[in-house]
Amino acid sequence: MVYLQRRSKGVQHLLLSLLLLVAWEAGSGQVHYSVPEEAKHGTFVGRIAQDLGLELAELVPRLFRVASKERGDLLEVNLQNGILFVNSRIDREELCGRRAECSIHLEVIVERPLQVFHVEVEVKDINDNPPRFFRQEQRLFILESRIADSRFPLEGASDMDIGANAELRYKLNSNEYFHLDVKTNEEETNFLELVLKKPVDREETQEHHLLLIAVDGGKPELTGTVQLLINVLDANDNAPEFDKSIYNVRLLENVPNGTLVIKLNASDADEGINKEIVYLFSSLVLDNVKSKFTINSDSGEITVKGELDYEDCNLYEINIDAVDKSTFPLTGHCKVIVKLLDENDNTPEMVITSLSLPIQEDAPLGSVIALISLSDLDSGANGQVTCTLSPHVPFKLVSTFKNYYSMVLDSALDRETLQNYELVLTARDQGSPSLSTTASMSVEVADVNDNAPTFAQPEYMVFVKENNPPGCHIFTVSAQDLDAQENALVSYSLVERRVGERALSSYVSVHADSGKVYALQPLDHEELELLQFQVSARDAGVPSLGSNVTLQVFVLDENDNAPALLPPGVGGVGGTVSELVSRSVGAGQVVAKVRAVDADSGYNAWLSYELQPTAGGARSPFRVGLYTGEVSTTRALDDADAPRQRLLVLVKDHGEPPLAATATVLLSLVDSGLAPKASRATSGSVSAEAALVDVNVYLIIAICAVSSLLVLTLLLYTALRCSATPTESACAPGKPTLVCSSAVGSWSYSQERRQRVCSGEGPPKTDLMAFSPSLPQGPSTADNPRQPNPDWRYSASLRAGMHSSVHLEEAGILRAGPGGPDQQWPTVSSATPEPEAGEVSPPVGAGVNSNSWTFKYGPGNPKQAGPSELPDKFIIPGSPAIISIRQEPTNSQIDKSDFITFGKKEETKKKKKKKKGNKTQEKKEKGNSTTDNSDQ
Repeated sequence: MVYLQRRSKGVQHLLLSLLLLVAWEAGSGQVHYSVPEEAKHGTFVGRIAQDLGLELAELVPRLFRVASKERGDLLEVNLQNGILFVNSRIDREELCGRRAECSIHLEVIVERPLQVFHVEVEVKDINDNPPRFFRQEQRLFILESRIADSRFPLEGASDMDIGANAELRYKLNSNEYFHLDVKTNEEETNFLELVLKKPVDREETQEHHLLLIAVDGGKPELTGTVQLLINVLDANDNAPEFDKSIYNVRLLENVPNGTLVIKLNASDADEGINKEIVYLFSSLVLDNVKSKFTINSDSGEITVKGELDYEDCNLYEINIDAVDKSTFPLTGHCKVIVKLLDENDNTPEMVITSLSLPIQEDAPLGSVIALISLSDLDSGANGQVTCTLSPHVPFKLVSTFKNYYSMVLDSALDRETLQNYELVLTARDQGSPSLSTTASMSVEVADVNDNAPTFAQPEYMVFVKENNPPGCHIFTVSAQDLDAQENALVSYSLVERRVGERALSSYVSVHADSGKVYALQPLDHEELELLQFQVSARDAGVPSLGSNVTLQVFVLDENDNAPALLPPGVGGVGGTVSELVSRSVGAGQVVAKVRAVDADSGYNAWLSYELQPTAGGARSPFRVGLYTGEVSTTRALDDADAPRQRLLVLVKDHGEPPLAATATVLLSLVDSGLAPKASRATSGSVSAEAALVDVNVYLIIAICAVSSLLVLTLLLYTALRCSATPTESACAPGKPTLVCSSAVGSWSYSQERRQRVCSGEGPPKTDLMAFSPSLPQGPSTADNPRQPNPDWRYSASLRAGMHSSVHLEEAGILRAGPGGPDQQWPTVSSATPEPEAGEVSPPVGAGVNSNSWTFKYGPGNPKQAGPSELPDKFIIPGSPAIISIRQEPTNSQIDKSDFITFGKKEETKKKKKKKKGNKTQEKKEKGNSTTDNSDQ
């Protein structure tokens, strides 16, 4: 009864423990199973679906599956009954090795909803591995001289199982000489020793065969065996001996492999095999020595095996063992010391340390630029190094210490000449043969502000039309600075000064960066013809450097001033001229004069006069000179003419567009008896001009004399030239001679140009008159003729700044006849003279700012004279003379008075008048004409 109660209590405790275990497993989410290794396929492991609380019907819909980190094919689940079973062979030793615990971890995954369960299956070990020895036979060599209780270690067995299945015990077959001693160390592994019971005798038994058995603790027990073969050896009591204990050898480095270092020789007093010796490296020899040398075990020769480098190691100590070939060998020892000799096999090494790069171009001489250190791994003379620098550079090397140099500045630098030096440094040792190394070094020269900005020209001429818009760009100055960076950054400014009463900056300004010069206000040619100033260019260096350039701004004239009428006398009113005219004056008599000036220059100041037609359309008995403004009669006056004549004269310049002014001329016709009285009223103004008559008379006489000499000289010279060189010119007898103007301002033939002109087809020219102004005495060539003297002027009516020029251009070609040589004929570019007035316009080409008559040779004039044509007339600036070149038949009567006219029509000299015989009246007319033209 008591037994039953106790048993029921034990059962209750067991059930309670199981319930607690199940509850713990459910709480932890893990299920544990166990299965023995090597179980067959289909072996039941557990009802996994039931243990996880899953219904069998929901395994497939919820996608029940099992995953394993290890091999996934070892275990499987039957989805029909929810049983976990063995699917393939399970080998615990393969799966876990010798680990004490071996488990397979499974992850059970179901979805809808997603749940993950962890299942652990423990693999139980079974005794399926017998003990194994690594060798099937163990051989032992024991000298016959060994004493009893000598111990010899044996190699034990191993078992792949664990626990009791791996606990081994050993047994040795019975014999009289040996027994087995098994010891367990701290790691609970067995240590086997074979113990000699009594000494063995080689002469009695040379070999002993024993069987060692290992038995594990499993059930059933498994065993493993190994054969023990014990050889009894003869005793060897003499060790080999060397001649010396230490051998010293000297050897050059870099010797080839196979080079003999030394041959060792040892001897043994034993006999037989105990006398035979083997040479070996001692166990004390390091691996690096073994990699450099090798030894012949039979001959004892030590040879080179690897590369020997003195710089890596210059001394090798080699311990050699001489071992006899006895069963129990004895060993002799010696040491071989190999000392390497250096060779020059290392090039010098160079290290450059830059101190001050880039170097300033104004650095003082002796400035240290770089430090150079040299080294050579060789020794002695092979390691002594010197350094040199490439020649022709402004640097030098200074030795500061052994194998240390300083590179210093030896001469002045100029960055603008060379801004970078490529240096080559050479380090050379003293070995034989010598070795060297080179290094390149770039030394950059830094810029200093030692160059001022420079302009291409010291002076520029700028031409600007007047009335320019304010702020217009008129010129751009540009300066170059040879420096770099900010030292070459140029800024421009005006050199301020006073222009009259105003500052220069009120006229022009210059952009500081671009150098563009702007006119700040409209310029007026009449107020300021030339504006000269300086522009300064300065760089941004420290200190700043600069230079100046001069700009001469010429203000070109525009036609912005209308002609201004001058009063006829003191106290007169401009724009109205009143004169008394006698009814007895003849045709062509000057009765009044309109005076006007124009503040412009050139063509803009060249004035022309036109008589406006009367209101009734009646023909007026008066006309006005186109360029003189002189009012003269066209016919003799009669009583039918109105006593008061009112003439409107239009004064117009030649600008574009032309500007004009109108003058009123009031003429009162009186009888001849009243004319002198009326003339006395104006005699005051005429007397002021009479003083110039004498001067013009002398001038006319001088011109005629010089002209005559020139014509004679040129005719003679042309005749001589034509007769001297008939092949060059076809000048036939009877041909008219041509007179060429001199380029030096005289009436002589131009020797500089040496231009020969021969007559061509057509009627001969019987009279020719040319005039050239005096020229400055300067050098002249055939291609660059001297320029005329610019000191020529118009009369007072054109004196308001008008400057003109005449261009003589070699545009016409004069032919001597069919097949004759062509000659360049200087033509005159001029406007066609008015047919009635008999006067020519100022020459074409009169331009602004030109105050001289310029004779220019060239093909630029579009209006050229034909082969048989000559210019009709030349106007002489500053003089009333008009030089006429006429073509008349040889036998025709030449009127010499038509040669040079002085503001009068040629018809007036040919007209037939009753007053022509009156000498007093003729002198008076001639005096008036001369006086009026002298004003011109």
